[in-house]
Amino acid sequence: MKFCYLDESGTGSEPYAVMIGVIVDAYRMHITKSEWSKLLNILSGIVRRQIYEIHTRDFYHGNGVWRHIKGEDRAKIISLIFQWLGERKHEIVYTAVDKATFRSELSKKDSFANEVDSLWCFMALHISLAVQKHCQGQPGIKGHAVLIFDNEETEAGDFIELIRNPPEWTDTYYKRKSDQERLDQIVDVPYFGDSRHVALIQVADFVSFFLRKYIEIKMGALPRYEDEPERITGWAETILARSIPTPMIYMHRGRCKCADLFYRCAPSCLL
Repeated sequence: MKFCYLDESGTGSEPYAVMIGVIVDAYRMHITKSEWSKLLNILSGIVRRQIYEIHTRDFYHGNGVWRHIKGEDRAKIISLIFQWLGERKHEIVYTAVDKATFRSELSKKDSFANEVDSLWCFMALHISLAVQKHCQGQPGIKGHAVLIFDNEETEAGDFIELIRNPPEWTDTYYKRKSDQERLDQIVDVPYFGDSRHVALIQVADFVSFFLRKYIEIKMGALPRYEDEPERITGWAETILARSIPTPMIYMHRGRCKCADLFYRCAPSCLL
């Protein structure tokens, strides 16, 4: 049994949005939770107040409780967290969307995107299909993965219905067989939790923020700090090294119409 903890970054005014899933085997989950709690306790000691979650954007920019920690020290902590993540050997699944391209797809009358016109649901559906495709190629009983998202009150109902009744056009993404139940590797319906109380959603938030920053820099955004491109690239390499195989997310060749939709909406630097 696998648990996939998910969070997103860039659903505001940013040009790119990212959703990350951290895939954890059930028997190893408690170790990661315990170690993340220890990290938060260490950070709590540094800022002299109890920290329940990092809030990656504030941490990276030195806002709020982090304003007294020097940029160089924050960068060292980030590098240590990515080193820790690499050592855990959890798998990563990701999707990213160029919002301008996504809006263009929505304007086409015959586009599949019209059936999933929410950016958040679009990314969550892609992640679900990638997890399905990845898990169905592994040995074991059907129903490998539980999806656990950060609370998303405005999207939860629509997405639950989407997973309960996936559009027929998604079948080709994972080459569904005629006698195969749709999304048979996804256990039940997706669940939603409060990141304050679910440590691995916090990890997904941390990872999604830095993959988005990597995309922005690769796509031409000006760095805020002198050595930012090098550091961001190094952290992103750790993320991508832990990713499930690329063909499960973005196939370079032989794409069906469903896979091609996600491919065309992705930032070119990831392809």
